[in-house]
Amino acid sequence: MQPRISMITLGVHDLERSVHFYEQGLGLPRMESPPEVAFFTLNGSWLGLYGREELAEDAGVTSQGSGFSGITLAHNLGSEAEVDALMAQAVAAGATLVKPAEKVFWGGYSGYFADPDGYLWEVAHNPFGWIGPSDTGT
Repeated sequence: MQPRISMITLGVHDLERSVHFYEQGLGLPRMESPPEVAFFTLNGSWLGLYGREELAEDAGVTSQGSGFSGITLAHNLGSEAEVDALMAQAVAAGATLVKPAEKVFWGGYSGYFADPDGYLWEVAHNPFGWIGPSDTGT
């Protein structure tokens, strides 16, 4: 297996609501796609949104479940101010503030929001180094 994640697909309850959140609220660039799915380009991978029931059926598992799913998504930024700004943008777009951004035990700065389907996003600044591909794609 090569060391990469090609796409993250989230099973959502209301595709239109989730598309609006990610496209209009957070400003992710949406790709042309069939009406039953939405794809967004990320720096080095894609984010997919698909009906929760249909995604579970495709994987051959039940769609039932609640609480912590055992996964968080992370978005790293260059400063604490950028973290605060993105957290505010997400909440204004309809996210639920789960944990306000704060200095954390490992020396960085981070907080959590939940998207309209409850998926947890950590927004963080790591003062010790950049995580992931550069924003310029180089």
